Amino acid sequence: MIDLYTWPTPNGHKVHIMLEETGLAYTVHPIDIQAGDQFRPEFLKISPNNKMPAIVDQDGPGGKPMSMFESGAILFYLASKTGKFLPEDVRDRWTVMQWVMFQMGHIGPMLGQAHHFLGYAPEKIEYAMNRYKNEANRLYGVVERRLGESQYVACDQYTIADMAIVPWLRAPERQGVNIDDYPTLKRWRDAILERPAVKKALQVLADRRRTQMTDEQRENLFGAKQYAQR
Repeated sequence: MIDLYTWPTPNGHKVHIMLEETGLAYTVHPIDIQAGDQFRPEFLKISPNNKMPAIVDQDGPGGKPMSMFESGAILFYLASKTGKFLPEDVRDRWTVMQWVMFQMGHIGPMLGQAHHFLGYAPEKIEYAMNRYKNEANRLYGVVERRLGESQYVACDQYTIADMAIVPWLRAPERQGVNIDDYPTLKRWRDAILERPAVKKALQVLADRRRTQMTDEQRENLFGAKQYAQR
């Protein structure tokens, strides 16, 4: 039913988790971002921003195919399609929206920059490293405080907000974060990572992930290819 265009990254994992939690049937189409698959014309028709994940729901609204890009939008689409992991209560529903936007606007971009400057950047720039390490710790603190008020991030039930945030918090050492400084967050994170659907989701394309990159692969991820006119 769902064609999933993805790669094993935190943004990809968000959608993998939702698909596994809902039980929707899906077919995986690898988009190897190190090989430059994200720039192929056929993928750009689905995801014009050349970013994965993206989906095509072959049974979309009106029974016609529906393509979606942007992981947060995909989560809301799948929640609406299935009636799962997005509360019916209007107040809780908007609170879920709020925390998914927090992930999209802060957790993802800022922790992604921490990954880049602390791990991938060929030049170690102390200002950038400190900036994003400090921001990572600030964001962990936001989630820690929230989880002191609520069983899950958005409300007292597991929702797409938790699915959106958890994949970004699996490797705090890459972000300059000591997870033991955030015990409530750690308990919440570890409990979600033990869910059978989450474990299965994190194995999608896991064997394809590389820890070392060639110059060409680095160029595809971080170089001028990102900015070429298409």
